[in-house]
Amino acid sequence: MSHIRYFLLLRMLHFIDNVLALPRDHPDSDRLFKIRPVLDHFVDRFSEVYVPGKEIAVDESLVLFKGRFVFRQYIPSKRARCGIKLYMLSESSTRYVYNFRVYTGRYSSIDPPGCPPTFGVTEIIVWELGRRLFNKGHHLYVDNFYTGVQLFKELFRVDTVACGTICCNRKGYPRELVCQKLERGQCSALRNDELLALKFSDRRDVYMLSTIHDESTSPVTVWVQVAKVRKPVCTLDYNKHMGGVDRVDQRLESYTAIRKSYVWYKKLAIHLFHLATFNAFIVFKDRSPESKMTFVKFQESVIESLIVVEQARVPREAVVEDVARLKDHHFAEHIPPTPKKDFPAKKCRVCFRRSIRRET
Repeated sequence: MSHIRYFLLLRMLHFIDNVLALPRDHPDSDRLFKIRPVLDHFVDRFSEVYVPGKEIAVDESLVLFKGRFVFRQYIPSKRARCGIKLYMLSESSTRYVYNFRVYTGRYSSIDPPGCPPTFGVTEIIVWELGRRLFNKGHHLYVDNFYTGVQLFKELFRVDTVACGTICCNRKGYPRELVCQKLERGQCSALRNDELLALKFSDRRDVYMLSTIHDESTSPVTVWVQVAKVRKPVCTLDYNKHMGGVDRVDQRLESYTAIRKSYVWYKKLAIHLFHLATFNAFIVFKDRSPESKMTFVKFQESVIESLIVVEQARVPREAVVEDVARLKDHHFAEHIPPTPKKDFPAKKCRVCFRRSIRRET
């Protein structure tokens, strides 16, 4: 395929008929209409083919896009900084993306089943991403953008314990813990039934909320001080299990398939295809742990299997002739010389059938 033909096909790429689109002022208008079939397919398949382990995490991912569209986001902490924001739930150990949602604006309607009516936007997102894993005993890790007292209580009710950093001014977090003065390396905790609120003083004050841990600490080596200090177990587990989504972005960035595009939905669709390839690689490694194949080699094998067209060979029927009919009609025939042979020869068909060697 030529360069011009490839970009022509990419220009004509569509995932749904535009005639089916509703007017923008319609109450049921969908901002993701252009790629809705792709999104629904991947969301369903990601959760069907793989069951994540005990530790899972929710975080944001950002697909780089500098063009203009309504729900573009700016996140300085991300590598892309500007683009399309995705909410992702991933397995902490393998980084398999189990579920995701695309941010379409602050007024986007998400109404997952069983969600308490008093939930805010961030709490609804966590509930929507994790509802397929409720009542299975998972440990969920979130950052301070999602952590809340009400959310953790409702998650505990559906047998899903959680841990995360929290903003000190979040509703329901104990003020006496926030106002308490601590020296560096000290920690203080308060418990209310299943909820543990903890404050740890390190280079700055860290506030944690957990339904998994107690206030126990563990010795760790701090290389700056070349000494062992004690840190709360909840902060150590949070740092260990929280970075799944960021590591997915790092892995995809090394072999990115995204190129410059003026249409946001095509760029997002290509990113989702790449993400699906990464998930397929995780499933492959889970099914074949002895395999030494790397992610880039796995991608190459997938691409080769997609572009190679298998053509079934149709066997040529042999010409069956009656040898008895030809027994008196096989005569010597002159064969003209060829560039390679001055005196070429061929086998007699009738004599060959009778296992008699005769050439002319």
